[in-house]
Amino acid sequence: MTISLEINALPYALAAEDEASTLSRFARLRSRPDAVLLDSGQPSLAGGRFDIISSDPLAVLEQGPHGGKLTGPLPETMRDLSQFSEALERLARLPVIEAQRQLLTLLPQTLAGEELAQHDLSAEDLPFIAGLLGYWSYDFGRALEDLPATTEDDIALPWARLGLYDWALISDHQRQQSWLIASPQRRRQVLEWLEQPAPRSADFALDTPFSPLLDRAGYGERFRQVMEYLHAGDCYQINLTQRFSADCSGDSWDAYLRLRQATPTPYAGYLSWQDAKGEEMAIVSVSPERFVEVNHRAVETKPIKGTRARGATPEEDARLAAELLESPKDRAENVMIVDLLRNDLGRVSAPGSVKVPSLCALESYANVHHSVSTITSTLDDGRDALDLLGAAFPGGSITGAPKIRAMQIIEELEPVRRSAYCGSLGYLDIRGHMDTSIAIRTAVIAEGQVHLWGGGGLVADSEEEAEYRESLAKIQRLMEALG
Repeated sequence: MTISLEINALPYALAAEDEASTLSRFARLRSRPDAVLLDSGQPSLAGGRFDIISSDPLAVLEQGPHGGKLTGPLPETMRDLSQFSEALERLARLPVIEAQRQLLTLLPQTLAGEELAQHDLSAEDLPFIAGLLGYWSYDFGRALEDLPATTEDDIALPWARLGLYDWALISDHQRQQSWLIASPQRRRQVLEWLEQPAPRSADFALDTPFSPLLDRAGYGERFRQVMEYLHAGDCYQINLTQRFSADCSGDSWDAYLRLRQATPTPYAGYLSWQDAKGEEMAIVSVSPERFVEVNHRAVETKPIKGTRARGATPEEDARLAAELLESPKDRAENVMIVDLLRNDLGRVSAPGSVKVPSLCALESYANVHHSVSTITSTLDDGRDALDLLGAAFPGGSITGAPKIRAMQIIEELEPVRRSAYCGSLGYLDIRGHMDTSIAIRTAVIAEGQVHLWGGGGLVADSEEEAEYRESLAKIQRLMEALG
């Protein structure tokens, strides 16, 4: 689908401004309603290309155990669109995936009512021009599969929260240029917002140390239960996670900046909003892992499975990286999840199109080395990005295999729900493009507490102490940065 919008180019010098261009612009916008940043970690991290910023959505769809809720506010120019208003009421009653699909279709209808400059974006290599931005929590899987509900949901975020955004500011680090994509009216608003000074923020602080919900003995007990399930043949792999929490105060944006500095990653993001009681909720994520991308019907997923901590010296670092690549256990873990994801993608992909161009490649970050594979395919005729999301969610790298049985065991053994952790942050564009993360290395800040999770996939020959240390290594640098 092609829609005519006006583009206003905002050139910037990447080498001179460093990451300040994206971060300083978002700092000016972050107090706007439902401001969102999808951050590629540039220039501290090689590989990322685009950053996406937006705010002030036309509507917000929240989905949870009691159905859907759709709220405004709509711009004044939209309030007389009776068709749009009627659609808002209908969306709240639709099944979750269909509600998201129908919400997305409202955007071209809405924008068509405005005076837009003619600019065909079909040839532009931009990831997002307008559409849905937000998150799908791990528990969104409950809307797709019949799962038990025995653990406490003590954070109680919506299962999914997606805004309908009619503008975006895109920074392209390859071209070293930024694009403001908006209608003329919206463009004037955004430029005025960007001229305002950034609001002052209170330094983020931990008021108590991080403490685990499970002590070491509790982790060990659950590890042994997982081993029993694996040896009984229930699963080949089960992901076991533990949560760490601390009392906190100050600004969640400052928390994000600390995490970003400590571990820049290509699929990072920051979301903040007010709940029904007026309390701030925030998701701050520095994920290294892509879940699923759709670009002109080409699909890609990049599961991470296999981790080593970085070494204290170059020699130790190289040894640990080689150990990961040569480990039969880690390779077997990765291959299991590749097979699971090949099956997930195959449900909505053209026959014969599912490929594995890269298996168990090394990717290195500030705190860990990872083993990463790449699976690609092409969407089948009559299928779209939301069909893919429904077929593959949640990502197999953070559940286990077979997926549904692994999720049932996770529900039995983990003492509380995972919330946004192991869900996805991302976008779904009106042209059908989508990109989403696996929300690992992710904190949720709510009601005066910050929560972090660390975990890993367990297989039959996993060693308890090594797995426990690995779950800590993945988030130790994040806890130190926040502290």
